[in-house]
Amino acid sequence: MLGAADLDLGSPPLPAAALPRRFLFLQGPLCPLFRRMGELLRAAGHEVHRVNLCAGDWLHWQGPGCRSYRGRIADWRAHVGALMDDLSITDLVLHGDRRVYHRIAVECAAARGIAVAATELGYLRPGWMTIERGGLSTLSHFPTDPGHIRRIAAAAGAIDLSPRYPTSFFLEAAPDVVYNLTNVALWFLYPHFRRHTIYHPVLEYLRAGWRLLGKARRDRRAGAQIAELFASAAPFFVLPLQLEGDFQLRAHSPFASFGEVIDLVLASFAAHAPNEARLVLKTHPLDAGVEGWPDRVRRTGEALGLDDRIVFLDGGSLRPLFERTAGVVTVNSTAGLEALQASRPVKTLVPAHFDIVGMTHQGDLDGFWRAPQPPDAGLVDAYVRAIAAAIQVRGSIHNREGLEAAARNMVTRLLERSLNEPDAFVDPPPRLARARAMGVPL
Repeated sequence: MLGAADLDLGSPPLPAAALPRRFLFLQGPLCPLFRRMGELLRAAGHEVHRVNLCAGDWLHWQGPGCRSYRGRIADWRAHVGALMDDLSITDLVLHGDRRVYHRIAVECAAARGIAVAATELGYLRPGWMTIERGGLSTLSHFPTDPGHIRRIAAAAGAIDLSPRYPTSFFLEAAPDVVYNLTNVALWFLYPHFRRHTIYHPVLEYLRAGWRLLGKARRDRRAGAQIAELFASAAPFFVLPLQLEGDFQLRAHSPFASFGEVIDLVLASFAAHAPNEARLVLKTHPLDAGVEGWPDRVRRTGEALGLDDRIVFLDGGSLRPLFERTAGVVTVNSTAGLEALQASRPVKTLVPAHFDIVGMTHQGDLDGFWRAPQPPDAGLVDAYVRAIAAAIQVRGSIHNREGLEAAARNMVTRLLERSLNEPDAFVDPPPRLARARAMGVPL
């Protein structure tokens, strides 16, 4: 098996096929990553199949082994189950395990004993990708026991966490636009396709384009607000906003909208935070402005008597805030992990992947404002090394060199059957019971 520190070095030969396996790919990220993985798997002697669900899928991958599903979502379970049986599928690979087509396919695979590999953007951004066995986030099988995590880290050894594969804005934005506008233009080829986004892409792109024109102005304004915060002796807490369409919010939390999160956090802050404390809300970098969060926050803050204690940042970067913040509240954003790495207290509102005893604040939200529990730096370091070894690989879909690295590293993990290794698979998923008890629809 490749060592954890060797996952991104050069282009080592892929493991040879012992018994040929039969891989079924569903939707991937909006780039050629899955197609390249399929090419590598075929070259290693395995059988590869792909189902395209929309014109954008076809744009990224067509040719041998590809087929289209143009039926209704109501018929998808029977279709994908029969396909798994007819092709004797051994492995299912998909990006994001809670999209409606993927959720059903995972259930069908589980009933047949088919291995499931779920991919996502990396927890250790930039320059990393996630690939897990079975599920992601609250469905992750990665352990939550601190002792178990420390053992994985010890077995993994040193990990090179130096930044690689810098993100290209063009490679982040252009494939998204091309994919979604292809689906709009050629909708009649897949008339029953149900997209996983919540807004029509044309509306979202128009709003995003308009906001982009004002980005420099908003960044300057945010920079001035941060400077003012730093000049004051008053403590401040941070709530990073998540995208309304983020599956971390939609499928792995009990909240129907981030508006509910804002209302909950502001009410708790008004009732329990020290009078001198401020609350900083920061928009997501990809927020298209559809929801109108600044107005929502202003109205709620005024109703709670918080108008002079709330700072709304509609631009800039989160990272400078982690130098001084008294604590970060998040649903389950990876911004919470960044804050932990900066040794800042973090309160998650659901069992996030990094919600570990000793790392995050384990008391309730009301108590967090006055007595936030700082993270155990050694445990945070162990968690980062453990996930880097077991469920992260070097690579990026927003960098050409990084995409090739991600494809090779993911395929190596698949062929070595080393997902969630060493010893990083707990069954049942250790976050699941808590999530369900909180009302997460899983």
